[in-house]
This record gives sequence, C-alpha cells and structure tokens, in this order.
Amino acid sequence: MINACEECLKKQRIIDRQIEKIAALEAKLRRQKRRAKEGFFGSSTPSSKQPLKETSREENQNKRGGAKPGHRGHGRQKIAAGQADEVCFHEAPVGDRCPHCGGERLVELAPKDRRVVESAPAKARNILHRLGGKMCLTCRQVFRAKPPAVLPKSLYGNQLLANVVGMNLLHGTPLGRLEEALGVPYSAMVEIEHRLARLLAGIPARLIDQYRQAPVKHADETGWRTDGANGYAWLFATDRLSIFDFRDTRSSAVPAAILGRRKLPGVLVVDRYQGYNRAPCKLQYCYAHLLRTLKDLRKEFPGSQEVGAFVDAAAPLLAAAISLRGQPFADAEYYAQARRLARQIQATMNAEAQHLGIRAFQDIFRENKKRLYHWARDRRVPADNNLAERDLRPTVIARKVSFGSQSEAGAKTRGILMTVLVSLRKQHPDDYERRFKAALDHLALNPAADPYHILFET
Repeated sequence: MINACEECLKKQRIIDRQIEKIAALEAKLRRQKRRAKEGFFGSSTPSSKQPLKETSREENQNKRGGAKPGHRGHGRQKIAAGQADEVCFHEAPVGDRCPHCGGERLVELAPKDRRVVESAPAKARNILHRLGGKMCLTCRQVFRAKPPAVLPKSLYGNQLLANVVGMNLLHGTPLGRLEEALGVPYSAMVEIEHRLARLLAGIPARLIDQYRQAPVKHADETGWRTDGANGYAWLFATDRLSIFDFRDTRSSAVPAAILGRRKLPGVLVVDRYQGYNRAPCKLQYCYAHLLRTLKDLRKEFPGSQEVGAFVDAAAPLLAAAISLRGQPFADAEYYAQARRLARQIQATMNAEAQHLGIRAFQDIFRENKKRLYHWARDRRVPADNNLAERDLRPTVIARKVSFGSQSEAGAKTRGILMTVLVSLRKQHPDDYERRFKAALDHLALNPAADPYHILFET
C-alpha cells in the first residue's frame, strides 16, 4: 500500500494538467506553423495558394546538369533527301582557279549533305486573292471563285486560326504575346476563338456520351476566376478524351450534369471530394491524395512513436499500389501481387491503434472499402488520379498567367475549344494540328458539314 499525502497528490494533478496543456499548445503551435508554411490544406494546398514555398534542397542545388561522365551522346541525326522538307543545292564558292595557290586543276567533288533546321517567320502575311467570276446572260446569275482555306466572310485564313487557338489554349501563349508575334489585333484573336467555339459547340456533348461509357473515367477540379469572381475549372477525362467545363460552383450538380442519372459502366477515379459521391458508377479513391494525408499525420504528431510506426508501415504499401500498374508484369502476376498488396493494406488499416489520428485515417479505409480496391480487381483502373492532374496542369498554369477568364462567354469558349483540341491531341498525337486545320478547310467548303465527324470519325 502506497502512502501519499494529500498535498503531494494535488501537486501531481496540477503537474499532469500542465503537461497536458503544454502538449496541446505545442500541437496547436505546430499546426499554425504548418499552415503558415504550407497553407490551409497542408500538403494538399494548391501551389498558387501556398504562402511560403521551399527552395530546392541543398543536395539538388549541388547537382550539375548535362551529360554524365562517360556518356557518348548521339550527335546530329542525318536524314535522307526524301525526309527533308526542302533540298537546296549550293555551288562551290570558287571559280576555275584555286584561290589558295592559283592552280587551274580543280576537280568536281560529290555534294556533302548538311542538315539545317530552320523555321518560317511567325508574322501574319497579307495575301490578295483575285477571284475570277462569270455571269450568265440568261438568268444574270453570278459565279465567283472562293479563296481556299478561308471560312465564309473571314478576314483570317484557317492556318492562322489554327495557330492562334493552338498556341493560346494548348501551349499557353497569352494573346498579348501572340499579338506582338503575329501582328494580329488582340480583339480580333478573341473573336477568332469565339467564332470557332460557335462552330464546334456541338462536339462536347458527343464526347460526353463517349465519356459516360468508358471503362475507366477520371474527374478533378481546380480554381478558375471568371470576371473577377471565384469559380472552378472542372475536368472529366479518359485516356482518349478530355472534357473541360468552367463553372462558378463546386457543387455536385456539375458532375451530375456530365455523368447523368442513369447507371453507368466502369469506374470513376477521383479524390475524396463529396461532390462525386452520387456518381452513377463505381468510385475509386486516389491513393496519391491518401498518401499525402498519411504523411501529414506524421508532421502533425512528430513526437508520437505510434504514429511514426504506422506511417512507416502504411506509406510503402500505398506507394506500391500506385506504382504496381506500371510494372511490366503479365496479367496473372499483376493480379497475384495486387491481391497480396490489398490484403496487406487491409490488415494495416484493421490493426488496433490507440492514437486518434491513426484511427481517423484507418476509418477512411474501413468505411469506404467499395471505393478503394478496384485497382486490385481490374488492371485498367489506376490507384491514382494522375491522368486528370496532368490534364489540368496547363489550366493551372494559364490561371497563374491570365488570372482566369474576363467573361462568362470567354470561359464557355475556352471550355469548348480545350475540349476539342485536347481530345483531338489524345487521339491523334502526331498530326492533330494538321487534322484541325484540315477540318477548318472542309468546313470552309461545306459549312453544313458535321465537325465532329470530320475531326473524330474520319
């Protein structure tokens, strides 16, 4: 039996309360420091909203670029005459007498090929088309030639139109820079994009039908301002198409409008945003987001051995699930490893834990089993949402450069054109620019033609 005086017990209780209070204050201070450094959402905070960005690590700063010692390199690649866009022949820069010694015995040598990569000037050119015409003396009907590769009543040719929308929306060149390079007024290029959007306005609905039936679908969203007001750029993508929708809301009404109400085949890969929870198809949560949340747990409780041990056990399993699909395994080997990895993840998430932070993370897996293991049953389904994040990256860069759209019409135009151009590039990566320009040429000859059929079915 332990004998202790009442005063000693009171002092010990005070000490215990102070220790708990100090621990709580230290945890609060760590959260404030992390929020000041990383932003409100921790490691998930968008880079544009991070108050403080770290510089590169010292070991990375000390790395030197360029080829490593012993690397032989490749040198210039030779091409045959048939591979060249243009072949030019140049005479030797001497006459019949040697300029070095004055000798007259000069022998003709075989030409030496030298490959030179050159670029045509980007400046817009004024072309005057003289359009011949004839008139029927009987009915007075006039027949006039039409300029090639120009839409009806357009001042600008189709190649210039294709260059403007491609450089602006695919390659991220601001219209102000294009105005300087091409010599075309800013307002004219805005009207070019609006006209093309009206011309191609029916294509996104047809692509949405394809998206709904895809076996693997992705979705994501990022901030986008329109006319100074906060809004969102939504992306719905597969490996063959990308649908962009710029809205003023982040509500579930947007994915509901794209996905519809009827039950759909396949799996939708998303982060854990609740706006997708009513999707009429199966969901697969992104492990990359979960891995960031797991690493944040260690930052939140750096002094907890239990948290450290849990993160060390769970993080490699989530990372292995993300990378497994890219391994060169036969299907049988893939599914065997996937099932084994899924069982290990489930065992880790079902293990007993005392720390409330660990329990909260484990509850994500316990309460969402139907949304976390599709990658183990179907190799086509990735365990991450990187496809959507890569597709959204140019939009994020454009937001930083342009600060969004100036009007609702501008946001709608951007959505239509990016949907068409990015989807076309996915399906025809080698000649999407040529196909887009050829489609405009076809529509110039036949304005009633179906642009979807020309771009995606021929």
